[in-house]
Amino acid sequence: MSTTDDLGAPTDADHTPDRTIDVTGVQTRRQFLRRLTLLAGVGAAAPWAMELAALAGVSGEAAAAATGDDEYRALVCVFLYGGNDQWNTFVPNDPDGHAAYAAARNGIARSLGEVLPISPRDGFAGAGSFGFAPELARLKGLFDTGDAAVVANVGTLVTPLDKAAYAAGAPRPPQLFSHNDQQSYWQAGAVEGAASGWGGRIADFLLDGNGDHSLFTSISASGNAIMMSGRNALQYQVSSRGVTTLRTDQFAADSIDVGLRDIMAAQRPGLFSSAYADTSRRALQAADDLAAAIDAASASIDVASFFDVDPALENSGPVRNLRGQMETVARLIAAGRDELGLKRQVFFVGLGGFDNHSRLMADHVPLLQALDIGLAGFHRATTALGVADRVTTFTASDFGRSLLSNGDGTDHGWGGHHLVIGGSVRGNRVFGTVPEVADDGPSDVGQGRLLPTISVDQYAATFGRWLGVGESDLTAIAPNIGNFSDRDIGLFDAGSIPEPLPTPVPSTTTTSISPGPPTTAPPTTQHCPYPPEGGG
Repeated sequence: MSTTDDLGAPTDADHTPDRTIDVTGVQTRRQFLRRLTLLAGVGAAAPWAMELAALAGVSGEAAAAATGDDEYRALVCVFLYGGNDQWNTFVPNDPDGHAAYAAARNGIARSLGEVLPISPRDGFAGAGSFGFAPELARLKGLFDTGDAAVVANVGTLVTPLDKAAYAAGAPRPPQLFSHNDQQSYWQAGAVEGAASGWGGRIADFLLDGNGDHSLFTSISASGNAIMMSGRNALQYQVSSRGVTTLRTDQFAADSIDVGLRDIMAAQRPGLFSSAYADTSRRALQAADDLAAAIDAASASIDVASFFDVDPALENSGPVRNLRGQMETVARLIAAGRDELGLKRQVFFVGLGGFDNHSRLMADHVPLLQALDIGLAGFHRATTALGVADRVTTFTASDFGRSLLSNGDGTDHGWGGHHLVIGGSVRGNRVFGTVPEVADDGPSDVGQGRLLPTISVDQYAATFGRWLGVGESDLTAIAPNIGNFSDRDIGLFDAGSIPEPLPTPVPSTTTTSISPGPPTTAPPTTQHCPYPPEGGG
């Protein structure tokens, strides 16, 4: 079972896979060495263990293939662990909608006067309107200027569903309302134990275009996330403080640092020892190279200066957490584009604490403040770096929350609203259908849980196309996309979609990513593996 940090975010995803492994050919010696060394890297106690794992899976021999678009692009996922409350983030503000919302959320509803109203360029489709929570003033400003959009009612789906089909037992994702499984289904298209995620499967298409530095294609700043593992691309992990390297300042003498490096890279008899030594040497060199690239890129711009934090929030844990990760990603983007010559990257950032069964107003507010500061500051940094139109940031979460109050908080839901930010985004728009605010309404499958109208597969496929994944290859990243008529939800202008990237040559060992058997009856699981303050 996953462990969690003090904000409810997973810190370890070392679960036993239950996916079927389909060996389609004899492994080459290189494949054997990669997988053998992967085990050695994961088993090590050193802080660079996951960098070893990444190096074991991605060789520095990748060819520098044309990307179809020679300019840099990056996709940044900000995952809100625990299930973000969309009703407290984007608040209904038409008279009828707000009245129904206030009645359903007695004691935890926002007043109409608090809501920051928006006027989307194409209006609202569906029932009523909404505005931003007052803690999101910076992000509301980005929406107004056309640098951000809201995607309404996104969630995990196997196939399009309406309320009648749901009641009749039509296929839907297994283990709805379970944190672990829905986090995995959001990130991978399969329940807990999946072998790869859609961010990593997008990265599979990007590796060759990044040449000798393909190791840095898929990067997580928030621990081990299944979303960032591909079939060939493995995630390179950093922290909110930057790249993990051997810290010479911790030793009394530089010779100790040299000695540790010699021990790690020492050649010994045997296939396992030799492979581990080679990987250790590459890992140390890669960490040094990336750290040097960040230092060089940071010399010309102070990324931290773009994150304006109110003095009263300087000591806020969520603010420090998210700001640190977003600053690191901004530095990695500058280093990747300007120093390493990368063409495409995918990043993962995580923030926990969103499982607000209780203390919603007390605990959700600082999380929204962190989002406002972190995401708006990151967009300002990308603008200063000259890549705002080449970087797209989006939010994701286990699921949304129920409309109905449980007294001091809300319970697990399904569909939820999400933000997408970037210069290429068709901003100042709300994509999708705004659901009716009503207990047992047309979009309510029980307790105010919204039946999604946009699937995660459509969300993923839209981002994949923007990075260069061809129409015919979308099923490789979003396994259920063939069940939906609209593969692209229209977030980007057609002119911003690059020429399709070549399909990656498959590894001799492949992994099934089938979503597993769908449930045939409305599930009731509410597994909460979070600390008491998370409301489990």
